[in-house]
Amino acid sequence: MAIQEKLYTVDDLWAMECDPALEHRKFYLIDGVLYEDDVPGRIHALIAIKIGRYLDEYAEAHGQGEVTSECGYHPPETRHTALLPDVAYQRFDQLPDPPPEGYVPKMPDLAVEIQSPSDTMSKLKHKAQAYLENGTAIVWLVLPERRGVEVCRLSDGGALQSEFLGPGDTLRSDDILPGFELDVNLLFPPGK
Repeated sequence: MAIQEKLYTVDDLWAMECDPALEHRKFYLIDGVLYEDDVPGRIHALIAIKIGRYLDEYAEAHGQGEVTSECGYHPPETRHTALLPDVAYQRFDQLPDPPPEGYVPKMPDLAVEIQSPSDTMSKLKHKAQAYLENGTAIVWLVLPERRGVEVCRLSDGGALQSEFLGPGDTLRSDDILPGFELDVNLLFPPGK
């Protein structure tokens, strides 16, 4: 749901995050438009932990990047887009030096968004497009009801391209995570 009264910036978003009256609300920005996300539920949280664990094991073994959860990222050249991926991977050589305490002024190399019951595919693809247009190389849209992942990239012409990986498929991203492989089945709790 978009909430629009003015053109919002990263600074406005940070002030809202620091406001105790808004502590149970989750916001993000795309082109100065403020959006509110639902607070994640149990299945969402379980999947985020699993993905984070597998990515973190990879990051520690290879020593080339870090994994975050619910951390804000914005493109360095604009302060009107800020996204908070459920899970993200950022290569160390792409991080600002020193890394900031607040939002990272660089989009992550990999962003993971997990579909909540109220999320439409249109909303998720809008977010994916925003990540990709602002520097993210790949976006994984995790779809619990379909027990799969929509892998999104931009085409050479700037159009959103996606491929669905379901049960029995393997997630890979050799350009960002060389050698990383993850069976899609491992992301989902049994029976869900």
